Amino acid sequence: MSENSSQNLRISLVQTNLHWENPTANLAMLEEKIFDIDESTDLIILPEMFTTGFSMKAEQFAEPMNLTTTRWMKQMAAQTGAVITGSVIIKEGENYYNRLLWVTPEGEVDTYDKRHLFRMAKENDVYAEGTKRLIKTIKGWKICPLICYDLRFPVWSRNVNLDYDLLIYVANWPQVRMYPWDSLLVARAIENQSYVVGVNRVGEDGNGFPHSGNSAVIDFTGKVLFREIDNEVIHHHTLDRSSLDEFRQRFPAYLDADSFVIG
Repeated sequence: MSENSSQNLRISLVQTNLHWENPTANLAMLEEKIFDIDESTDLIILPEMFTTGFSMKAEQFAEPMNLTTTRWMKQMAAQTGAVITGSVIIKEGENYYNRLLWVTPEGEVDTYDKRHLFRMAKENDVYAEGTKRLIKTIKGWKICPLICYDLRFPVWSRNVNLDYDLLIYVANWPQVRMYPWDSLLVARAIENQSYVVGVNRVGEDGNGFPHSGNSAVIDFTGKVLFREIDNEVIHHHTLDRSSLDEFRQRFPAYLDADSFVIG
C-alpha cells in the first residue's frame, strides 16, 4: 500500500435506466442496486432527477426537504457508510428546484440548486435557478457537484485557486448530444486541473429521448480513465491523490488563470 493510499478517494458511479415519473419504483430499484455494492466506497453518485427522470411536472412530483427521498438517502448513506448524492425535484416556498442533495452517513444534508436551466425543454419556466456553488470535503478531497446543463458553462465551474479536486456532473443528457458531453467533460478536466466525473442515465425517457449514458471518469490531464456506453453499470473507481498533487506542482497553470466576477 502506497504512502498516500489513505488519501485516495473511492467513488461509485450508478449508471441506470429510470422509471419515468415513478419515484416509488425508482427508489426501490436504486435501493436494490446500492445494497448489491459489496465493497467499501466513499461516495455514491446517482443521476440527475433520479426519482422521476427529467420531468417538467414539478407540481406533481416535487417533495419538500426532509421527506421521502431525503430520508431514503439518509438511510442509504447510513447503511453503506458512504456519502450519497444526486438530484431530485424539491419545492421550497413558492419555488421548485432541480436540487442536488449531498447526504452523509451521519445524516447531514447539503444542497446545490441547478444554476443553468435547460430552456430547450422549458426547464427555466418551471424551476428556479440556483445562485451558489457547493463545495464539500471527503477525506481531504474538495468536491464540487454540478448538474447536467451546467457542463456547457465553464465560468460557473472554474476552479479558482484550486477550490476543488473533483468536479461532478449528474445528468439526464440525451444520446443525440453525446459528442458535446464527452468533449466538455474532458475540457472541464483539462482547464480546471481536476478529476471530473459525469454520471448520466441510460434508456428512453417518457418523451421518447434515448440516453446512452457515457458516464465517465477523467483525470486532471483530460485522460479518460473510464467510460461506459449504453449499459447499466455500477462502476467503482479509486482516484489517486498523489498523482493529482504532483501534476499541479509540476504544471501550475492555474496560477495564470484570469480573475473574474460572476454577475
